[in-house]
Amino acid sequence: MIYKFKLIYPKKLKPASVRDTLKMLLIPRKWQHLLRIKRQILINNKYRNFNELIYPKDEIELLIDFVESDQQAYPPSGQLPKIIYEDDDLLVINKRKGQKTHPNLFETDTALNDCATYLKSSPYIVHRLDMLTGGLLLVAKNPAVVPILNRELSTKTFHREYQATVDQADKLDSKGTINLAIGQDPDDQRKRMVRKDGLKSITHYEKLKSLSNNRALVKLTLETGRTHQIRVHLAALGSPIVGDPLYNPNFHKGQQLELMAYQMSLVKPFSFNKITIKL
Repeated sequence: MIYKFKLIYPKKLKPASVRDTLKMLLIPRKWQHLLRIKRQILINNKYRNFNELIYPKDEIELLIDFVESDQQAYPPSGQLPKIIYEDDDLLVINKRKGQKTHPNLFETDTALNDCATYLKSSPYIVHRLDMLTGGLLLVAKNPAVVPILNRELSTKTFHREYQATVDQADKLDSKGTINLAIGQDPDDQRKRMVRKDGLKSITHYEKLKSLSNNRALVKLTLETGRTHQIRVHLAALGSPIVGDPLYNPNFHKGQQLELMAYQMSLVKPFSFNKITIKL
């Protein structure tokens, strides 16, 4: 399979070498090498050596025919997802609360199964949302963009923002950063906990609005992406999320977890264009 990408070098950028331009685009080093030896990067329809410059308004064309992916296939669920954004390479859906992101074993009712129904082919997973968390979920429509998106996640180019309603809001400052390592709870395999030997975990928060009963609406931005990170961090400060069955001692049966992934921003792969997607 050959994937072709065309883009225009932006007017706002200074001239840069072919090599540096590929680095800016977060093209993996192995792919840079293959583009060079196969001469499959064209500038204004001609191959240009990697130490030569690309100038504003130059057209860049990339031919990618060396993508490897061992990702599993996802059978269609028969249900359509709620689509928030779509282009040639990306699909963003509004995952409903209580739905898994991806299947285990023979499950066919997850968000990725819904995406397979819509796309009529298997999507490619980029990130996950906890089953109880609703909101924006990004999937890739082809494997060529997956390494770029993965690098955007690791370099913090891909930002995700959440909103949560919390109990005991007076225990939170108006804004702050939670920097507490998270690891497995040895007494409950479903849960995570703050522990010194855990993985580095950083969450930024800001109160948006005070609510009745000592509750508040809080905006949260992840710097890392640990399982249950937001839920564990807020509970550790004494302000658990309303409706959290694992970390809020005041959870009542029938409540939904009041946590929503409501905004994401990223640079479209193989481009210099930043996009922001909101619910």
